[in-house]
Amino acid sequence: MKNYPFKTRMRVRDYECDIQGIVNNANYFHYAEHTRHLFLKSLGLSFSLMHEKGIDLVVARVNAQFKIPLKNDDEFISCLDYKKEGLKYIFYQDIYRVRDEKLCFRVESISVCIINGKLSFSEEIDKALNL
Repeated sequence: MKNYPFKTRMRVRDYECDIQGIVNNANYFHYAEHTRHLFLKSLGLSFSLMHEKGIDLVVARVNAQFKIPLKNDDEFISCLDYKKEGLKYIFYQDIYRVRDEKLCFRVESISVCIINGKLSFSEEIDKALNL
């Protein structure tokens, strides 16, 4: 596992699994989103407070790779790295199964900032991310 600026540990819950006994594909996107929210919260950014100011960081595109399935009660580490290109915030996220550190899921999420309904630059987000 490489070095990431942010990591969080989670566990698969039984209702997140499908009839095959593996995590349903949509739940990996929930894990990734939750990780991004925790990361931004750790930097002092609150989605609800930003929204009240008219600032919304929204996902514009994702590219995902499913590697090895997680199963009920598996613990996993959700890892995040990021960069900025123009108005785009690119989040690189990997999910590793704890017991063997196997890569289970990889996603590149591209987000943009909408301020008062218009695509825009956010000084507040850039400052929190040290960009």
